[in-house]
Amino acid sequence: MKPIYEPKGKAKEYGDFAINIYTGCPHRCYYCFAPNVLHRTKEAFHSCVEPRNGIVEAVKCQLDTEKITDKLIHLCFVCDPYPVGYDTTPTREIIKAIKESGNHVQILTKGGKAAERDFDLLDSKDRFGVTISTSYQFSAEPNAAQPCERLETLQDAKDKGIFTWVSCEPVLDADSIYQLIKNFDFIDLYKIGKLNYHPSDIEWGKFGRECERLCKLYNRNYYIKDGLRKEMEDI
Repeated sequence: MKPIYEPKGKAKEYGDFAINIYTGCPHRCYYCFAPNVLHRTKEAFHSCVEPRNGIVEAVKCQLDTEKITDKLIHLCFVCDPYPVGYDTTPTREIIKAIKESGNHVQILTKGGKAAERDFDLLDSKDRFGVTISTSYQFSAEPNAAQPCERLETLQDAKDKGIFTWVSCEPVLDADSIYQLIKNFDFIDLYKIGKLNYHPSDIEWGKFGRECERLCKLYNRNYYIKDGLRKEMEDI
């Protein structure tokens, strides 16, 4: 098994390499694309959550044999590195291996405060991010940490000198993202996209243009994802 891979397509916007640590995710977000990608039922994906067999040793071996160094490695695409309610020791061991090999970690999670255990392993060359789709918790993300907890964790990362970022994708509530941009100045980078593969009453072109206007107005560092950028230009 070679768990470190180079993202393709839209995922390439996130980093040089990526690792998916767990077999599933318990958060049960209704918009989750992972079951289709992995050719599994939603129930199987959300109920069977465990480290991939031999994942830690496989990561160490690949880092060593392929001499991967000075790369940004994303955790994770088809799972969460901090699945709520589960032992995430493998995540810590993989972060250690990445850092010891001279690479850098980019984390994206909805797991909340559990991630703070590993902040001692990170430095200013690493990136810690959370997904914010809306400012309130409801049935779309039933088992993930509350959005307010995710933002508190992001603030704690910033206080420790870690680069912070937020993934506003998928977007479920446009006004929540506008308020995020206006009110949170400890976020080093906003990555803004849209909701894919599901219906929405959000006018994406209008949404993207307003996000860009607010980012410029409040001097936010931002990146508009290609899918949303295309909607903005389609007038």
